[in-house]
Parts: sequence; C-alpha cells; structure tokens
Amino acid sequence: MKRMTALLLMLTLTVTLTPVFAGGSQETDEGPITITFWTHEDPNRTEIENRYIAEFEATHPNITIERVTQSSTKIQELILTAFAANQGPDIFNMSIEDEFAYIANGRVASVDAEAAGYSDIEALSDAYAPGSLDPVTVDGKIYGLPLELTNWSIYINKKVFIDAGLDPEKDYPKTWEEMADVSEKLIIRDGDIITRRGFDFRYPYYLVSFVPMVEQLGGKLISDDGKTAIINDEAWLTFLKYMKEWGPNGRNLGSPTYKNARKLFNKDNNDIGMALTGLYQQGRIHADNAEFYDSGEWMVVPFPTFENAVNDVAACYYGHYYMVNSQKSDAQQKAAWEFVGYMLSHGEEYLQKVNIVQPTKTLMSSEAYTGMPYSSVFAKDLERGHVVYFGEESAKLQELIKGAVESVMLSGVSPEKALATLRAEAQEMLEDK
Repeated sequence: MKRMTALLLMLTLTVTLTPVFAGGSQETDEGPITITFWTHEDPNRTEIENRYIAEFEATHPNITIERVTQSSTKIQELILTAFAANQGPDIFNMSIEDEFAYIANGRVASVDAEAAGYSDIEALSDAYAPGSLDPVTVDGKIYGLPLELTNWSIYINKKVFIDAGLDPEKDYPKTWEEMADVSEKLIIRDGDIITRRGFDFRYPYYLVSFVPMVEQLGGKLISDDGKTAIINDEAWLTFLKYMKEWGPNGRNLGSPTYKNARKLFNKDNNDIGMALTGLYQQGRIHADNAEFYDSGEWMVVPFPTFENAVNDVAACYYGHYYMVNSQKSDAQQKAAWEFVGYMLSHGEEYLQKVNIVQPTKTLMSSEAYTGMPYSSVFAKDLERGHVVYFGEESAKLQELIKGAVESVMLSGVSPEKALATLRAEAQEMLEDK
C-alpha cells in the first residue's frame, strides 16, 4: 500500500516537474514514428490486433506499432511506474478505476476525433451509447475511447452440479446465502485443502464485485456529497462477516490464495463449479477448450443478491479505455489516435472473436450482440448495475477494501476492527486528496 501511494505521489509530482507536460514533447514531427502500445493479455485479441497492426502499417508506411502485453494486474503497476519516470507508452488501456488518475493528473491527451475517424467530437459522442463516455469526459473533453464495456455474471459448469447431485437449471444460487450453501455441496477437500471449489470471488477487483454486495444491504462506499467514506456500518459488517465465514477460518469455501476461479473454469477439470466473469469469457472458453464450449455443459446466471437486500444491485460495469500519452509529440498523438480509431472500427469482429462489447449504438443493437449465448443475462445485469466507482483515489480505495477483506479472511481480524480501520483510512484519504 505504501509503495502504491508513493508511486501515485511520484505520478502527481512529475506532472509539475516535467517541462513537456500537456504541450507535447519537442520531438520532430517529421520522419518515421514509432508508437508503443501497452495492453493486457488476451490471446484472442492478440490474434486480431496483430493483424490490425500489419494492416495499419501497410497503409501508414512511416508508422511502426510496438504492441506489448502483460497480465491485467501487472500492467497497472508497470504503467504507473513508467509514467512516474516520464517513460509511459504512447497508447495504453486499463479498467477506468485504475485509469482515471491519469486524466486527473493531466497525463493523457484528449481524443483527436478527426484522427480517430469522426467528423468532429459531436459525431464521436453520438456514436456511443448514452453514458459510456462519461467516465472519460472532464470539462467537456473526452480523454479515452472504450475498447470494451464489461459487466460480470455467474458462469456455471453443469457437470459439477450434476456430479454433486444438483440440478444446475433449478439449484443455481439466487442469493449469497444460497451461494455459500450450494458451494458447500459442490466442494471437495483434501483435509483443509480445497481441490474443487463451488465458487470463488474475483479478489483483485473489490470495487467491481464486492462494493455492490454492500450496496445491496444499503451501504455505500462514499456519500453522495463525496465527503464521507464507508456509509452504513451494519451493511459493511454484514458483508465482512460473510467474507470471514467464506474464508479458511470459517466455512473454508475459498480464499484469495487460490488460483483465480475464472482462469480454471475453461479447462473443465472438475476443480471449479462457478466463476464470476464477463461475456468475453465465452471467447476464451472457445479458444481454450472448444469441446467444452460446444458441449452445452455450461450456462450463465444472474449476479446474486443477499436475502435481506434492500437494493437490487448487480456487479458494476466498467470500461477499458484506450488513452494516449500527452507527453508525446503532436505527430505521435495523431498517429496514436489514428491507430486506436482503426482498431475500434472492427467492433463486430471484437465481439465475435473476443466476446468484448464496444458500447457503440450500432453494435449494441446488432444481431451479432443480441444473438450471443446468454447475452440477455448480461444485458439484464447491466441494467441492475452501475458504473464502477472511479476517481483520482479509486485505486487506493480498492487497496483499502482489499486490506479489510483479506484481514478478516486470512488474518483473524474481527469484522468490527477491520471496518474501523477501513473507515479511518478511507476517510483520511478523502480529506487529504
């Protein structure tokens, strides 16, 4: 946490110290241009984006695109470190809760609508679904274009349910209480070691899927006026008690120490019954295990709620937005937006081959989207959800929630103490920002 805070401070300080901020560097606008493009790993995206690079370079012989991939968690740290050293890539993308600080600190350029393929910024805005550009719009300027708008629902391996004597169509969990009980029926242990989990959470992504659980109970992360952190003690305590019971010192149903359930699901190795993930998972199942994809032995069901929920809230949706480094020369920025625009002109192919949704009006009303397996489940959960919390302090808030959850699950800290620490640290962060 201290390291992350220090890096964020470095990122902020370098804005004021570097002479090239916002105005672009003094590199020549003439001659060959090399564009560095950092993005998260996805084999299906790599296949098509490498082709887009080749096609773009063929029509832009003076531009070379260097694409570099990292895991979705590692890239956050690498980009932060690179920008702190004024060595950030020309183009990058992350989830908006991790990216917004780069807008707030002036590290990214506003969109060049014409370079991206639009007549003007109004035409660009009109092409996207209402609200989808709001997270990257500040003072009337747009600072990113969405690679994807994503929400998560529950994938189920039917064979695991049947092996445990359950009917997946009838017995899938509708509430978090049922999720724990069903997981207990699906689980297989070797002593205290779990060899087959019924379900487990997406532990790195506390803002996306854990905060909505608190909101179901009437709690909030931040008050509406933005001045108070951690609203409604009862809601937060109920949530933290649930997570304590979920962990190895409770019912021992799962833990952050186990491999991400989403990464196991595709293999169909009888080691996970349910996983929380997005529409994009379907493309990854097909790529990793076509036999399982074609078998009909998987299904998707809605994000659960607590039995005593006062709000019907699904997992948050989030966007991965392509952004362009404001420290680069005008020529590099223009070339970067041209390339981003070219990639994003292939919305249907991204959907069909990667199963990610670019929130354009055209794509979201197309048969290609509405005809996808279980797209209606995701669409309904999208209506029940809201955009993930984003702000200059969102990455730090996520770390604080992680600390609270993992302390009750792994370190024997009481929910009451974990909540007190979370509230104090979150409130101090709000007051210091």
